[in-house]
Amino acid sequence: MENLPNCPKCNCEYTYEDGSMIVCPECAYEWNPETTVDENVIKDVNGNILNDGDSVTVVKDLKVKGSSSSIKIGTKVKNIRLVPDAADGHDIECKIDGFGAMKLKSSVVKKA
Repeated sequence: MENLPNCPKCNCEYTYEDGSMIVCPECAYEWNPETTVDENVIKDVNGNILNDGDSVTVVKDLKVKGSSSSIKIGTKVKNIRLVPDAADGHDIECKIDGFGAMKLKSSVVKKA
């Protein structure tokens, strides 16, 4: 029996081949092993790949809900944490001086 990879979605080990595709019986995810692209890669506004612990710079002014001030363009954010499966699109968690814990979208930052 062939040694097939685990499912990239649910890590199920009982995958099987269906033509050129590999299928997961638990979550029904199908993928082509020859063209698999990591879907959990998070990129900044310029297309650079972001990693946990990176420093980023905000590229546009951001209004903060519940606050009279805003995060200004050029604000540097250190030690980010990535959240790849964020349902609301805010895929970066961080702490910003003067604001505290925040969630940002990768589309409004660039790698520092």
